[in-house]
Amino acid sequence: MLEDALPLVDIDSQFLFTELDSLGITTILMTLSSEYGIELESSDATPKNLRNLDTIVAMVENKLSK
Repeated sequence: MLEDALPLVDIDSQFLFTELDSLGITTILMTLSSEYGIELESSDATPKNLRNLDTIVAMVENKLSK
C-alpha cells in the first residue's frame, strides 16, 4: 500500500525517514490513517516512528491498541 502511494521511495530501507520529504511523510500518515481508521498526527511523524517499515508497523499497532 505504501509502495503504491510512494513509488519513488524505497519503503524497505533501514533509513526510510531520511528518504522522505514533508509530502512523503504526510502521504504515509494520511494513507495509514485512512486504511486503518486511526488518527495519526504530525507529532507521530518522528524519525523513531518512521525509521523503517518495522517501526511504522509498531506505530500503527500502538494506535490500534488504544
